[in-house]
Amino acid sequence: MADLGAPVRVSPLIRFGRWSFLVVGVAYGAYHQQRLAKREVGIREIEAQQKVIRDAKLAQEKKRNQEAEAKAIAELSAPSKK
Repeated sequence: MADLGAPVRVSPLIRFGRWSFLVVGVAYGAYHQQRLAKREVGIREIEAQQKVIRDAKLAQEKKRNQEAEAKAIAELSAPSKK
């Protein structure tokens, strides 16, 4: 492996800037995550309300389809009068 030599000293200003950006980035990420989490809670509440309505409509449609299918089977299985 190549000999890399002695490490170069980094300026304290550059080191301070790097750490500052790291801290600011972590703080911004935490804030943004909190905002998105609040929004997601609101969306989930709305979806839960809509799910109840959607489930009721699907149950009605399923019942209607079952009744129509039972009627069709009864008509097909009944002997026809000629």
